[in-house]
Amino acid sequence: MTAVPLKSKSRIYDKKINKFMNILLIFLAGLGIGGLVVYFFVVKQNKKHSNIQLNVRMLERERAESLIERQAEEKRRNLEAIMGLLESGNGPLTNDHVEKMLGISDATAERYLQELEKQGRVRQVGKTGKYVYYDKI
Repeated sequence: MTAVPLKSKSRIYDKKINKFMNILLIFLAGLGIGGLVVYFFVVKQNKKHSNIQLNVRMLERERAESLIERQAEEKRRNLEAIMGLLESGNGPLTNDHVEKMLGISDATAERYLQELEKQGRVRQVGKTGKYVYYDKI
C-alpha cells in the first residue's frame, strides 16, 4: 500500500470543504430569494384581499342606505294612504282597518296612527281598546 502524502490529503479535504461551502452558499442564497418571492406574493395577496374587503364594505353601506331610503319612502306612502282613507269619508278609521288595508302589523299601524296624531293630522277618539278610532282634523 502506498501512503498518500499528508499535504495531498489536506488538499483533498480542502477541495471537499470548498465544494460543500459553495453548495451551502448557493442553497442559502436560493432560500433567501425564495423567501423574498413568497413574502412579496403574500403581501400582494393581502393587499388584494383588503381591497376586496373595502369594496364589500362599500357595497354593504350602499345597500343599507338604499334600504333605509326605501323604508322611509314606504312609510311616507303608508302615512299618505292612511290620510287618504280618512279623507274618503267612509266613517271612523280604526287600527284594524289600517292593518287590513295596508297589509301591515298591528304595531306598525299603531305607530303610524300615533305619528299622524303627533303631527296634528288626526285625533284619537277613545282611550284604549276596540272602541278607539281616529278622525281627520
